[in-house]
Amino acid sequence: MSDHLQADFSVKPLLVGERVLLRPFLMDQDAPVLRSLLQDPEVGRLTGSSHGSADREPWGEAAEEKMHAWYGTRHEQADRLDLAVVERATGACVGEAVLNEWDSGNHSCNFRIALVAAGQSRGFGTEAARLIVGYGFEGLGLHRISLGVFAFNPRARRAYEKAGFVVEGIRRDALLYDGAWVDDIVMSILAPEWERHRGHPKAVR
Repeated sequence: MSDHLQADFSVKPLLVGERVLLRPFLMDQDAPVLRSLLQDPEVGRLTGSSHGSADREPWGEAAEEKMHAWYGTRHEQADRLDLAVVERATGACVGEAVLNEWDSGNHSCNFRIALVAAGQSRGFGTEAARLIVGYGFEGLGLHRISLGVFAFNPRARRAYEKAGFVVEGIRRDALLYDGAWVDDIVMSILAPEWERHRGHPKAVR
């Protein structure tokens, strides 16, 4: 499938699951959650966007403008897919799921996801991963989707494994956080693997 379909990241789909749906950002609705996501020190730690408590700065007008400029233009991007993760039961945005770093020649890209506390430990991350990864393979014709997860985030690693990602290597001491070095675990999933288990690897063993 991936050999015959040209990826079109300019299309921003609505992806519907049992408990979550993925949709383009609606800043009037999503801004408070996105703001809390960007301000959450634990999210900064787990994503590697912060190197420790010394990095944290007060949220000001410039940060607010930057957030609106970033999320308000995600629908215009033709080389990546940024979608809001929304809890279906409440209609509330609980985070974001992203396909980025598109390599058109090799039919591959990177995946990342970030959820606020209200969206964690409820299976939302695994379901959101399955939705956007499935779209990556079936809708965009990708062959490989990869990610990095830091060693101090085993919960995220388990969620990725449930969605079909497998560990392929370790970038040793890739992050310096609060004076301690942390490994970055590289994981990936390939189109033939997705075709076999559709994001449910345990079900086909």
